[in-house]
Amino acid sequence: MAADLAIWLIAAAAIVGVVARPWGVPEVWWALAGAAALILSSLIARADAIAAVLAGSDVYLFLTGMMLLSELARREQLFDWLAAYAVAHARGSPQRLFALVYGVGILVTVLLSNDATAVVLTPAVYAATRHAGARPLPYLLACAFIANAASFVLPISNPANLVVFGAHMPALGAWLEQFSAASAVSIALTFVVLRWTQRTALAGRIARPKTQPALRLGGRLAAGGVAATAVLLLGASALGWPLGLPTCLAGAGTVLAVWLVNRENPWPVAQGVSWSILPLVGSLFVLARAIENTGILAPLQRVLSAHATSAPHAAAAASGIAVGLACNLVNNLPLGLIAGTVARGAHLSSHLTGALLIGVDLGPNLSVTGSLATLLWLVALRREGEQIGALKFLALGACVMPPALLATLAVF
Repeated sequence: MAADLAIWLIAAAAIVGVVARPWGVPEVWWALAGAAALILSSLIARADAIAAVLAGSDVYLFLTGMMLLSELARREQLFDWLAAYAVAHARGSPQRLFALVYGVGILVTVLLSNDATAVVLTPAVYAATRHAGARPLPYLLACAFIANAASFVLPISNPANLVVFGAHMPALGAWLEQFSAASAVSIALTFVVLRWTQRTALAGRIARPKTQPALRLGGRLAAGGVAATAVLLLGASALGWPLGLPTCLAGAGTVLAVWLVNRENPWPVAQGVSWSILPLVGSLFVLARAIENTGILAPLQRVLSAHATSAPHAAAAASGIAVGLACNLVNNLPLGLIAGTVARGAHLSSHLTGALLIGVDLGPNLSVTGSLATLLWLVALRREGEQIGALKFLALGACVMPPALLATLAVF
């Protein structure tokens, strides 16, 4: 009991550090400190910790490829072009611009993952809206909310999807059949409610730019690389292959292609990638394995297994709601690891596991602490001098997230 309590205390402290970043210490150091404390105190065997880290190899490869593509697209100003395109086609209407930014956010989230929307699209939208004389915050909020609302359109839209399903990722056809209607409801209802909450801020007119900046060759190549990667991953998903290695190869190949055409050193792209994400995720795998070893997940597995048999639809809805709320307490990445472990241990059906995934992906729209993407979005805002308090975001999230989550689970 003492050892189990120590594991929970260390894991809780590490997760709080990742979410809150006390004293400005980066997230990765809190996660690494938690994993190291567990290993050094023999609360988890070194071999078990190594096995937990290695179990995430597909996730690391996936993140590497997506981060390379995102950084390349940022450096080649693809995101700036997309944001400027939205402003140019808004024709002076802030309401139309809001819808266009939301649409661009869907595209980026679906094809490049929700982290790309938070980290790379957000600054581009801020710059474009300021140039148009618009109040940036409504459009920045669109980036934050669509990053989670659209993150289960495809398996590649959120790294948490790989964590929850692990080696049991559904093939593309099965995924689309399972999640298409739910994704449509999530995206549509999030837009309707968020747009209603911003109706006052979106009043009036904005400037109409006379020209649309041209997308340079490197940007066109980056866009082609993103499209080719999406096609490759859709094919891999349809065949039931792991997505990590194809993503990594596609990202590296696109960087190489742009380098050969532009004859520029690719090293700055590699330098711009947030490599600390990889040890952060690896450390969270160790924390999740240690929590699993305490035996606390076994009762959860038994309860889910029992209710999945007697009342599958009620169990799916209740599980999705519970996970969606819990994400905002501990962040969705470690919770996704735990949810995936519970699902595999209880041998849950694909439907019930899918309900857990919807909670992991959509639930974080309640608060700024809900997902890694939202935390990264908040950092991006602060860099641009914009501020939104945790309580203000919570009040907004309380309007937007619950109806979207309930309706999405209802149609799922």
